[in-house]
Amino acid sequence: MDRRKFIKQSGTVSAALLGTSSILAGVGYGFSDDKNINIAVIGTGDRGKGLMPLLKSIENVTLYACCDIIPFRLEEGLKRAGDNVKGYSDYKKLLKDKAIDAVIVSTTFSMHDEIAMAAVKANKHVYCEKTLAKGYDGINNLLESVKSSNLIFQSGHQYHCSKLYEHIVALIKKGKVGKIAAFECQWNRHGDWRRTVDHPDMERIINWRMYKEYSGGLTAELCSHQIDFVNWVLEANPEKVMGTGGVDYWKDGRETYDNVHLIYSYPNGVNAKFSCLTSNANEGYQIKIMGDKGTILLDYDKATFYPEGKTKAVQQDVDGVSGATAKAKYGYGEVIHIEHEEPTKQAMIDFRDNILNNTMPKSNVITGAKAAICVQMGLDAMYNETIVHWNPKFNNLG
Repeated sequence: MDRRKFIKQSGTVSAALLGTSSILAGVGYGFSDDKNINIAVIGTGDRGKGLMPLLKSIENVTLYACCDIIPFRLEEGLKRAGDNVKGYSDYKKLLKDKAIDAVIVSTTFSMHDEIAMAAVKANKHVYCEKTLAKGYDGINNLLESVKSSNLIFQSGHQYHCSKLYEHIVALIKKGKVGKIAAFECQWNRHGDWRRTVDHPDMERIINWRMYKEYSGGLTAELCSHQIDFVNWVLEANPEKVMGTGGVDYWKDGRETYDNVHLIYSYPNGVNAKFSCLTSNANEGYQIKIMGDKGTILLDYDKATFYPEGKTKAVQQDVDGVSGATAKAKYGYGEVIHIEHEEPTKQAMIDFRDNILNNTMPKSNVITGAKAAICVQMGLDAMYNETIVHWNPKFNNLG
């Protein structure tokens, strides 16, 4: 497609296939243990290209094809993929290739539902990158499409596949932190999140994350992982969401916020806070699970438990009050050891195994849909400056 034509048609879904970045394994066809799975990557931006070396390192998986609407992205993808990998500029033509068993959808957020539904219709197993779909209609349409199939559909919340995170969830459910009081989640970075653009016509194609038409911004691209984790731990839906944010640092024409701050209220008085900054990377990524028996501090690949009663409360003058209690400092911390694979690679391994064994993914279309609904609630709360309540029509997703 001509670049100028793309810009003119940017309001149509067919023009938005860009490179970035389940449920019911019913009676669908399976593979014998020695069957090789041919996988195609649709969307060869940073995320799509990043998955390729992982796919090539996994037994019983062949990286068979890749696709992107942008010529240089497709060229980069093919170079990363290696010899004998087919290239497509049209995902619809790729889906007609009967040799392809499964696809990974790593395109713009706004195209997830259209491409994933087309893949299901073409009888392909699907790994759809987070966030599952944009908008309530997109979420519901994709959910119904998958439910009516007998294919493996895995959502791209890779931490839901992490052995470490799985272990932490099990510990919490066994009472490790006691009665949960709150979650505090953050994913802070320092950078403008932009990609280099060689021609003005390519701005919205390359930097789609900056535009509301294509993107859910920080909430969909980062917070969604931690939202999925909280949903997983609590096995509940948030009752309401409030939040704020803005374009307050990177004054570069972007529409999606460069900082977000959200509070999700769950049953039993549990509140979960989610924040993302792009102008301060202090403490980067972390999830804090706080209960009356202690706190678990969870990172990408490590976790530490701090029991209540083992922190050190410092007595000092605070705001002129003699003997006041200053901020408690963590003392004893129990490092939680568990052998685990890098989460994204584990997610790819799980996708293979789910196809081979015809089993339900841990991160499936239902968990993905719930996280996507929560993301949309957060976006609505911030953009409309209102409190958004959970819609009861989503109570029985599956």
